Amino acid sequence: MQQVTPPIENIVELLDELNTSAVAAQFAEAHPADIADALEQLTPAKRPLAWIHIPEDERGEVLSELNEGVFKDLAYELDNNELIDAIKVLDIDEIADLIPDLPESVLADVLFAVDTETRASLGEVLSYPEDSAGGLMNLDTITVRDNVSLDVALRFLRLKPELPEHTDTIYLVDRNNHLTGILPLEKLITGPASDPAINHAIDTPVSFVCLDPEEDVAKAFADYDLLSAPVVDANRKLVGRITVDDVVDVIREQAEHDIMAAAGLREEEDIFAPVGQTTKNRTIWLAVNLITALLGSWVIGQFEGSIQKLVALAVLMPIVASMGGNAGTQTLTVVIRGMSTGTISRANVFNVLKKETMVGILNGMIWAVVIAAIAAAWYQDPYLGLVIAFAMMANLVMGAIAGVCIPVVLDKFGVDPALAGGVALTTVTDVVGYFSVLGLATLMLL
Repeated sequence: MQQVTPPIENIVELLDELNTSAVAAQFAEAHPADIADALEQLTPAKRPLAWIHIPEDERGEVLSELNEGVFKDLAYELDNNELIDAIKVLDIDEIADLIPDLPESVLADVLFAVDTETRASLGEVLSYPEDSAGGLMNLDTITVRDNVSLDVALRFLRLKPELPEHTDTIYLVDRNNHLTGILPLEKLITGPASDPAINHAIDTPVSFVCLDPEEDVAKAFADYDLLSAPVVDANRKLVGRITVDDVVDVIREQAEHDIMAAAGLREEEDIFAPVGQTTKNRTIWLAVNLITALLGSWVIGQFEGSIQKLVALAVLMPIVASMGGNAGTQTLTVVIRGMSTGTISRANVFNVLKKETMVGILNGMIWAVVIAAIAAAWYQDPYLGLVIAFAMMANLVMGAIAGVCIPVVLDKFGVDPALAGGVALTTVTDVVGYFSVLGLATLMLL
């Protein structure tokens, strides 16, 4: 078992104090992932100062662990030769992950620095979309012919100087390199030496086609507790394998995306990015929010006379809008998660809509009674309580319906529901909430 290295502490303070020997000492004992975390804590100006104290044989792994925004910034600051030397020793899948974010001035030099075989392999990996099984895979597969015995397969493995990381299986192929079976290492070791290897292969192996989405890959790894899995082309020819370390990165990126997208932000953004760049990245969604807020204000403006006659409406209608928004957000979150995990599909989305509508109706009835009692007691007007109750009922039901329909519609048009769903939902519940309160009050009280 690999020993856990101590975390890096006080990196910001040590650099401020110019205590470079302490920085170097901590980096010498640290895991590349911990060094990457430490670099992300630093401002862009201090990262190159810390970089020179990272052991040279770990610099490539550190780069592969960095946040995308931090890597881009650091790559432009580093000497080209240092950057090339760090990257060229990485595995093919790690180099492929970094290449899209490299400065153009370095890209050709990186490809020239690697050997011919690696360059050809990179070309194959980069030919697939980054968010596909082909984009995730590495080409370091261990394969043997499916007609050999376990003893022959074992002797073949012993001729290898070392096995690729996360090797838990070997792949059986025919003479045309078609995948015919997956042989777990424990079967190879414990099975009778003279038995054909194919007799001990997994009956129903999990494999992926090159263009399978990375979300499907991550779900399969989680569902079937996989450590690795083969990737094949459309003709079932073996082209590579995906390992659990890459899938963990996908799962982490998906989680970060969902958190950041809810606020209209990008998960790869550097926390210490220049003010102008950060402002530019956030301005778009602030503009969208302004437009939606103006829409809600326009609805209020249509009933300005009603508000002037009954000031209580201005006090109570934000409650209705807020409750509808919160209820809709609950539904929206559940639906987006269900869509990302495959639990919700076109086949059952109508059942989800019916269920969430019933929840909205029931919650609407409960909180309509509560808000009616509060409003009637507060303003000594039972009819005002009745108006707010009907408005609350309508908005909670609309919030539930919108929470289901909005992500489905956005997904159909190719828009990320996690990114745009919250803004759209807030607009719907604000407009419906304000319109319900003011419209009903105009009809029933004025």
